Amino acid sequence: MPPLDSTVSQLILWALVGYGLGSIPFGMILARLMGLGNLRQIGSGNIGATNVLRTGSKTAAALTLLLDGGKGAVAVLLARALAPEDSVQLTALAAFLGHCYPVWLGFRGGKGVATFLGIWLALAWPVGLACCATWLAAAAVSRISSMAALVAAAASTLWALLLGYGAAMLLGGILTLLVFWRHRANIARIRAGSEPRIGQRD
Repeated sequence: MPPLDSTVSQLILWALVGYGLGSIPFGMILARLMGLGNLRQIGSGNIGATNVLRTGSKTAAALTLLLDGGKGAVAVLLARALAPEDSVQLTALAAFLGHCYPVWLGFRGGKGVATFLGIWLALAWPVGLACCATWLAAAAVSRISSMAALVAAAASTLWALLLGYGAAMLLGGILTLLVFWRHRANIARIRAGSEPRIGQRD
């Protein structure tokens, strides 16, 4: 983990900034703006890009992916420009929690995969690129988005170690555990052989 250089007030401020940015529900907003309906009543009911794709709109899904990843990246880059590294990592964690547990939606948010990738791309871009490549490879093999997410998350801390970003390994481990927790229902369906494949409507 990085040196603890921030004051308590700085940590609180950046945690709030990260949570606020992360909690913007772009999937819900885009679905409403594009007339795709209420995501809570579509597919898995999730607000992320995979479920947006189940509306049939690839454009909306791509925009959701980019914006959900972007808000994680923006939170990290903003903090890095103005605060010590410990605040940066706390901001990253708060952004992820904001996406998964947004106050505006009764703390019922997304699974956090795009935000997870966006955070890593901004925090340590070589690790982020490695995680994206891992996701793509796992998705190509399994054709299951959640499986790809789990593989990428599990590999992230290893990538951080191998690529020389040891100071981010604690954050990476916490994010990985949260990704697995958010995907616990998916894990059960994967084990049962009933998890939907990419692009499949359910």
